[in-house]
Amino acid sequence: MSIWWSLHLRREAASVPLARRLLLGTMETAGVDPDVSYELSVALTEACANAVEHGGAGGPRERGGAYRVTAYLDGETCRIEVADSGPGFPGTAAPARPSDEAEHGRGLRLIEELADHVQFGNRSGRGGAVVSFDKILKWRDSPSLLMA
Repeated sequence: MSIWWSLHLRREAASVPLARRLLLGTMETAGVDPDVSYELSVALTEACANAVEHGGAGGPRERGGAYRVTAYLDGETCRIEVADSGPGFPGTAAPARPSDEAEHGRGLRLIEELADHVQFGNRSGRGGAVVSFDKILKWRDSPSLLMA
């Protein structure tokens, strides 16, 4: 089975659960194991929350603007990409590891723990950060089917 969708969302807190629910519904319909679905939804929540907080040109308090979430379920893999139009990650290296006492930065580490492969980067041309991650899927015994 191959499914993909893309959302263009406002940088508002209310957009985060919307993206999460769409992902969970897609996974349930496709028959993905609930534990895998939950892990990916937590990783997506962290990536979206970062886009909402940091993804604009005016800093963390500035609202408005948008970010994009794209999810691909293809064969045995789910790939998710969250792209914003903020300042991006400083330099070319991956974000620095936060200390155990740090109040910020743990979300990116959580994404790394929950996904099989993670990439942090900057959008070329227009600016902004891109967080993409993928995970090998496990399946339930019988997938749910949507009734038309």
